[in-house]
Formats: sequence, C-alpha cells, structure tokens
Amino acid sequence: MKITFNIDCTAEEARSFFGLPDVAPMQDRMLQEMEAHMRKNLGAMDMEGLFRNFMTGAGTGMERWQEMFRQVVKTGMDSN
Repeated sequence: MKITFNIDCTAEEARSFFGLPDVAPMQDRMLQEMEAHMRKNLGAMDMEGLFRNFMTGAGTGMERWQEMFRQVVKTGMDSN
C-alpha cells in the first residue's frame, strides 16, 4: 500500500513546524560581510593580470584535451 500526502506550505511554515531555526538573519549578515570584503579587495585586483592568468590556463587546458583526444584516437586505430 502506498499513501501520498501533499502539504502546501511555505518554507517558513515548514521550518517552524519542525522546530528548525530561522537562519535568514544570519545569511543576510554573512552576505553583507562578503560584499564588504569583495568591495574592499576589488580595487586591489589587476584585471590585466587576472585575464592573462586565465588565458594561459585556458590554453594549457585546451592543449591537454587535444593530446588526450589524440591518444584516444591513436589507441582506437591501433586496436583495429
């Protein structure tokens, strides 16, 4: 036998029913602290340096994928 109950309630109602704490104020404080920290450090970022590092890593990653693909194709052709 299978019984299904559908309960229509908000997250706040479910949380209070199960006795769980309301963490929304803590989440708001954490987000405000994170935003303040990010704004403080945003001026110290060198966008050109970040972009250069990203592009270098992206190129290396692409070369690794190409080499892996070559190995797979080579292995497949050698087994035939």
